[in-house]
Amino acid sequence: MMEAWLHTLLETLSLPQFGLSTVFFVATLSATLLPMGSEPAVFGLVKLNPGLFWPAVLVATAGNTLGGAISWWMGWGAERAYEKVAHRKPHELRALAWLQRFGAKACLLSWLPVVGDPLCAVAGWLRLPFWPCVAYMAIGKFARYVTMTVALLWIFPGRWGA
Repeated sequence: MMEAWLHTLLETLSLPQFGLSTVFFVATLSATLLPMGSEPAVFGLVKLNPGLFWPAVLVATAGNTLGGAISWWMGWGAERAYEKVAHRKPHELRALAWLQRFGAKACLLSWLPVVGDPLCAVAGWLRLPFWPCVAYMAIGKFARYVTMTVALLWIFPGRWGA
C-alpha cells in the first residue's frame, strides 16, 4: 500500500503543472544551507517528461539562484549581527581573503557540492556586491544543471518503467 501511495505521489509531482513548481521549490531549498540536493528532482522530471529538459533546467537554475541569494542575505545579516555583538570586524581568514580577492566572480563556484552553498553566505558576510554575485551564481548553477542532467540522461538512457 505504501509503495502504491509513493508511486502515485511521484507521478502527480512529475506532471508538468506540478513538476516545474516542485523543481523550483526543491532547488530553492537545496541552495540554502539545508543538506539536500535538487538534481534528483530535475532528473526525475526530465526522465518522465523529456520535452521539459530546458524548462526544468531553467526553473531549477532560477530556484537554486534564489536560494543562493537567500544564503547571501543570511551571510550579510550574520555579519551585521556579529559586528553588533562583538563591536568589531571579524578577523581575516585565508579563505575570506581569497574570496575578497576574487570578489563576486568567486560565486561562479556556488555550484560545487558541500562548499557552494556556504560560499554564497560568505559572499554576503563579506558584503560582496549582491547583483554581480547573483549573476555569477546563476551562470555556475545553470552550467551545473545542464551538465548534471545531460550526464544522468546519458548514464540512464530510456524511459523509466520500460
